[in-house]
Amino acid sequence: MAHTPLTTPATPPDVPHAARHAARRTSDSPDLSQDEILRYSRHLIIPDVGLAGQKKIKAARVLLIGAGGLGSPLALYLAAAGVGHIGLVDFDVVDITNLQRQVLHGTKDVGRPKLDSARDRIADVNPYVKLTTYETVLTSENALEIIRDYDIVIDGTDNFPTRYLVNDACVILGKPNVYGSIFRFEGQASVFATEHGPCYRCLFPEPPPPGLVPSCAEGGVLGVLPGLIGTIQATEALKLIVGIGEPLIGRLLLVDALHGRFRTVTLRKNPECPACGTREIKKLIDYQEFCGVPQATADAKKDRELPEITPRELAERQKAGDDLDLIDVREPHEWEIARIPGARLVPLATLPEELPRLDGTRDIVVHCRSGVRSAKAVRQLQAAGFKRVWNLVGGILRWSDEVDPTVSKY
Repeated sequence: MAHTPLTTPATPPDVPHAARHAARRTSDSPDLSQDEILRYSRHLIIPDVGLAGQKKIKAARVLLIGAGGLGSPLALYLAAAGVGHIGLVDFDVVDITNLQRQVLHGTKDVGRPKLDSARDRIADVNPYVKLTTYETVLTSENALEIIRDYDIVIDGTDNFPTRYLVNDACVILGKPNVYGSIFRFEGQASVFATEHGPCYRCLFPEPPPPGLVPSCAEGGVLGVLPGLIGTIQATEALKLIVGIGEPLIGRLLLVDALHGRFRTVTLRKNPECPACGTREIKKLIDYQEFCGVPQATADAKKDRELPEITPRELAERQKAGDDLDLIDVREPHEWEIARIPGARLVPLATLPEELPRLDGTRDIVVHCRSGVRSAKAVRQLQAAGFKRVWNLVGGILRWSDEVDPTVSKY
């Protein structure tokens, strides 16, 4: 999830105008067939939706960025609701680790492009939905062209460069941006980039330093949480389309699934925001640069320049009986999942306390899950004066691939 928002009381935005922005006029909406009337009957009998509202839903064009954790419930529920045209942007393939939360895909889809499995599933959910897929990374070069023809954009991404890119493109084009983010047990949702409401940059003027906010792959996420937040995003999109209720414009919904708590905080449109305030952002920029990705890449390159040992080399040295101090800097709950024989657990946060007890005359090999945290540990040890220290390349994941497949991967 993103960094802690700064919020201040604000006058509620012009919600009816924002709703009209995304809704098509009933007179311009397509008729429903008898089969569609039966299919959507539970919508039609809601007075706030009715036939006119369902025709707006059928006429709507909604673009989903991402076919992963958030994109899965979004695609399923918007298709089931009868959104006439859904656009879906994704470039990834289905991995077995996705299946814990990405319910758009199944076990049989592992290894397939996500857009292929999404197309099959959406067609099964509702054959009346037109699906346009974009098997590409959303970039500054293609975002405006892709987004331009849609009424509403829903951000189901998991990285800061794309979130800022989606935000700026929506502001430039005047498209509502239905935002969501997730991490472990917590989620956020809001509606950005409407005429009088704030945008994502109003909430987060600057991105966090690279690596400060871990991804779901690094920090984990409760499998049902994307379903919860994605369903909220789908609800907001339908409210905008039909023009009903009070969308999350000028409000950030905070979800704490672990403790069963929902709360909203008021967001203020920042008049100095370069996107929606001063409007000085008139074209899309290099968002990788803006979010410090090149610097993070350079830092990763420095990590690769640290003294390293491969899993096979480590296994050979263990077999030869070399005197090694193998230190695992993961967390205790990770240690319970899998471990390398001969290692001892020293979580990274406790490493400074362990330094006085380390023997600088022994060869020290440090490892973690993938090699990132252990690289930090090696730098700490080097700074403390230890010379005979190595980072295990690829961590326990590569150990499982190359040395011992009985060690679980996670």
